[in-house]
Amino acid sequence: MIDIAALSAEQRLELLEQIWDSLSANPQAVPLTQAQREELDRRLDELEAEGPSGIPWEEVYRRLRDRRA
Repeated sequence: MIDIAALSAEQRLELLEQIWDSLSANPQAVPLTQAQREELDRRLDELEAEGPSGIPWEEVYRRLRDRRA
């Protein structure tokens, strides 16, 4: 068993990333509560009705780059 408290912050972040990657590889294996499932359905319905919101990543990146200049 791994003593997580003995790991450095960097090592714990790396472990967290590995765990996240393993879960995202098989999202069907992650159990959802009924409330979570209903909220996801509501959000998908909203997205279909209103379309995506926000700005593209390229625009975010351009704005951040321009702020530094």
